[in-house]
Amino acid sequence: MDIVVDTSIIIAVIANEPVKETLIELTTGADLIVPQSVHWETGNALSAMLKRGRITVEQAIQAVQIYRQIPFRFVEVELEETLKIADARGIYAYDAYLIRCAVKYKTPLISLDRNLMMAAKEMGARVIEVVK
Repeated sequence: MDIVVDTSIIIAVIANEPVKETLIELTTGADLIVPQSVHWETGNALSAMLKRGRITVEQAIQAVQIYRQIPFRFVEVELEETLKIADARGIYAYDAYLIRCAVKYKTPLISLDRNLMMAAKEMGARVIEVVK
């Protein structure tokens, strides 16, 4: 089974957040597919954590090393279709890329972002609910 994985899931796993084990259970055995934007969004999330003093640069580098071990399949999504989703739901492109990916590849989306999950459902994407 394929699953589209949001950056919130990736950060929760590589930062050892309390929900990590649940997320690993929900995705074990799945092929993890992501739009190419997730690579840069992960870097942005880590830099935000650095800026807020939540992690050190050494921890960020260690997180990147863990991130690189996760077997993602990076896929293309059409910018035009993404912009239509962003406009229809009033969301940023980063979220719309994920929704487009889930719809295009007919696979569920997993995220810790409730607003993203609601928008995905409204666009006809399947979602995997994470119970913390």
